[in-house]
Amino acid sequence: MTRTVRRAGAFAAVGVLSLFAPVLGAAAAAPFVAVAGLAAFVVREGWLFEVFARSGDREAGTLYGLAGFALAAAGLALFIPLFDMPPFVFVVSILVLSGGNLAEVVATHYDRRPVFATTAFVIGGALFGLAGHLVVALADPASVPPLAVLYAASAGLLAALVRTVFSRRDDPLVLFSAGLFVWVLYALPLSNSPSGIAAAVAVSAGFGVLAYVLDVATVSGMVTGVLAGLVIIVLGGFGWFALLIAFFGIGGLSSRFGYERKLERGVAEDNDGARGSANVLANAAVALAAVVGFAASPLFPVENTVFVFVFAGSLAAAMADTLSSEVGGVFDSPRLITTLEPVPPGTDGGVTWQGVLAGVAGSVLVAGLAGLALPVSLIGVVVIATTGVIGTVVDSLLGALVENYRFETVMGGFARGLGDRQINNTAVNFLATLAAGAACGGLAVTVGLAPL
Repeated sequence: MTRTVRRAGAFAAVGVLSLFAPVLGAAAAAPFVAVAGLAAFVVREGWLFEVFARSGDREAGTLYGLAGFALAAAGLALFIPLFDMPPFVFVVSILVLSGGNLAEVVATHYDRRPVFATTAFVIGGALFGLAGHLVVALADPASVPPLAVLYAASAGLLAALVRTVFSRRDDPLVLFSAGLFVWVLYALPLSNSPSGIAAAVAVSAGFGVLAYVLDVATVSGMVTGVLAGLVIIVLGGFGWFALLIAFFGIGGLSSRFGYERKLERGVAEDNDGARGSANVLANAAVALAAVVGFAASPLFPVENTVFVFVFAGSLAAAMADTLSSEVGGVFDSPRLITTLEPVPPGTDGGVTWQGVLAGVAGSVLVAGLAGLALPVSLIGVVVIATTGVIGTVVDSLLGALVENYRFETVMGGFARGLGDRQINNTAVNFLATLAAGAACGGLAVTVGLAPL
């Protein structure tokens, strides 16, 4: 057993202390506070120190890594008495992180490829979290786990995503992100069966792996896509998922259209066209928010139909913008959307008539799929297609007016404290989908398709 594997196993053993949460109740943080105190002030040498020590800990003579992990766990445990967080949420979050770390370290010992390590983290973490949930259910009969697979899988995917974006040492961020996400899922009035959840996990994972194998997504993009697909299937249904897959599938393949020519012009997507987590979230964040709103609508006096249109409108805009950019980038003579003056290929806000036609076709395609897969009438299809085109126009306008401008340039002295920041393509894509989703929902309400 290598030192790294032994250390990960020791951290996983500390994570097992979370299983006492249902018994300890308000004092669930106590074991982790004790571990943090021992790590910070007592254990300074000896075999126990060597088991938990990272390279930086040896130089400092203090188990800062263990202390940080334990304090983060203790902080999350405080949500149990302060905000009535279910103990199983705490247990799942702790075991997903500690168990996932152990699985990743063991896997990396045999294969150091990032996709292998990330997959091991997700699967290992989810299995540890699922086991913890089942143990908690034995101790607390009120915590019936029909959706245990959903909670464990979701926590594992989100934890893996956060780790790909931030440092692997950001245990507090990973813990709190996973915990709050599972808590939100628990609070929603879901009625899925265990078999339905298992099918959702299998389908979303299958499409994610296929996207990676086809080089449509990076590792982080694959994890983000699987998480988004799982959430959309569980909260909305397979009809909603069909729209998401249509966007990612067609959008990803469109990046290969004339790729060499776009590469020569400097307008091709990075990573050979594979989509990363930032690109996935920029285009799907509004859709995800809409499906959460749809699932949460029974908790509030809001008609859920409006969220169907927000969801479809945002994806129609994402599809329209993607096809417009990927197809239009191949052709010559783009014109700036604000002045119609000729501009060099790749200029922000530049459009070609071929790209415009491709964008309109993409919006119509998503709208047509919405008519088939969602409770949307023919008039609703027209509304979705129209707002999808509006979204891509907004994207081009923002590209021409503000993309790559410094915040200080755009907002003056108010933004000087933000440092060297700028409005990039990711932000523009998000704002365009947000505008299209809001316009689609608002227009649906106006014409009586989605009464509030």
